Amino acid sequence: MNDDDEVDLLVDAWAARIPEVDFTPLDVMSRLRRVALRLNELRADAFRRSDLSSWEFDVLAALRRADPPHEMSPMALSRATMIGTPAMTNRLENLHERGLIVRKPNPNDGRSNLARLTDDGTARVDAAMVALVRLEADELELLTGAQRAQLASLLRLLGSPAS
Repeated sequence: MNDDDEVDLLVDAWAARIPEVDFTPLDVMSRLRRVALRLNELRADAFRRSDLSSWEFDVLAALRRADPPHEMSPMALSRATMIGTPAMTNRLENLHERGLIVRKPNPNDGRSNLARLTDDGTARVDAAMVALVRLEADELELLTGAQRAQLASLLRLLGSPAS
């Protein structure tokens, strides 16, 4: 019985065409790409259940992780989410219109506002996070605890900046 998956077939096809190249990196990175695509699907599903888009979740999650009263400046939110300031301004306006955040003057800077989570924003982002963690746990069930720890360690190493 042949247990080759699509990545194995892809790597084998390339290796047959360019036999002098070691395609091990393609084998690893293609699998990571497929896992990343699956994670995007899980995230979208979890967020949709709470009537949130991915970008809405990212902004609300940054606010939720902030210390109470869960408020941040647009600049701090831009840094936390890696979203440009002009885009953040538009996103905050949208979240405000949906009643997921309130905006108030920044006492430390009279030229800017602070964004603060509303009760509805908190409930939605919490529900989305719980749904996401449950979906991710289901995906990881085929791994043992030791395998999960090893995978997390390897991904941490791979994801850290090159020294």
